[in-house]
Amino acid sequence: MALLSDLINLNLSETTEKVIAEYIWVGGSGMDLRSKARTLSGPVSDPAKLPKWNYDGSSTGQAPGEDSEVILYPQAIFKDPFRRGNNILVMCDTYTPAGEPIPTNKRYNAAKIFSHPDVAAEVPWYGIEQEYTLLQKEVKWPIGWPVGGFPGPQGPYYCGIGADKAWGRDIVDAHYKACLYAGINISGINGEVMPGQWEYQVGPSVGISAGDELWVSRYILERITEIAGVVLSFDPKPIQGDWNGAGAHTNYSTKSMRNDGGFEVIKKAIEKLGLRHKEHIAAYGEGNERRLTGRHETADINTFLWGVANRGASIRVGRDTEKACFKHGSLCGHLHDCRNYHPLETIRHPSPSQQACGIVLLEFPEKIVSP
Repeated sequence: MALLSDLINLNLSETTEKVIAEYIWVGGSGMDLRSKARTLSGPVSDPAKLPKWNYDGSSTGQAPGEDSEVILYPQAIFKDPFRRGNNILVMCDTYTPAGEPIPTNKRYNAAKIFSHPDVAAEVPWYGIEQEYTLLQKEVKWPIGWPVGGFPGPQGPYYCGIGADKAWGRDIVDAHYKACLYAGINISGINGEVMPGQWEYQVGPSVGISAGDELWVSRYILERITEIAGVVLSFDPKPIQGDWNGAGAHTNYSTKSMRNDGGFEVIKKAIEKLGLRHKEHIAAYGEGNERRLTGRHETADINTFLWGVANRGASIRVGRDTEKACFKHGSLCGHLHDCRNYHPLETIRHPSPSQQACGIVLLEFPEKIVSP
């Protein structure tokens, strides 16, 4: 008698050319991910060769019941680390039957901006540091914490090791390897300042691919936590009090910034961001007023500033980068005001958005943007 695990791990390529494609999209809240699977007649590597599909938008908060059909347009393909073989994960964005992007489809405008020749020529690089918290399923309290109680104060947990400092490493490492298998350019992981909180980095990635990779990395993480019986949280301040919040710090640069004389380009970009600070904060999403207090390595939500190696700044420049600027004029800024970054709704030039922070004519709202 076959066990359930035996059936889950069946290698389809031994008996059929058919493959399973898991179509993924962002739901109506702008934070929730949805997915469903379909069978394809054979392997596919080009999103343009995948069929469009549909779903009931009235059940995801994206369409009324009397006109509920929403169309999925495949945009990016990744290897499926769960089914493996030739099976794939497909990142999609969302449209009406008439072909118009629905309001939660932020990827549509971003893709137009990133494909503009002037933007493409700047080769915008993104490196996104996604922080998250793992919660006990029944009580929604961080894993490793006593129910209704607290661990020792912050200090030993950041990049810590040991059973009394690091909780959830099996999930973190499973996610790390699954992302590499999928083809996501995940560049590292580490334990965060608050126990039960972790971070992974996606990038460097160019343009719209940064958004696609980040969304699929989140999908993979939530699937893994589902298997582990743990709840994944991107809340900016899951625990009140003397505990760090969770962000999605965004490193960004353009070709002009990386070339000789780039430091002046960077400073002009920072000046422009400062002029629109309130507008950007309003777009970064809900809950940041709980995190951006001027404490716990954040800038106050009403204050815009930048500095070298300053973790209390809106934009932080690394010391090595500062030295490189004086030698070569190039820099990659560390953007601090956003959490849950997602470069999929760009409002001005080389930028992503809703849930990002940018540097240089960029605009990133915080609440995860929906493709």
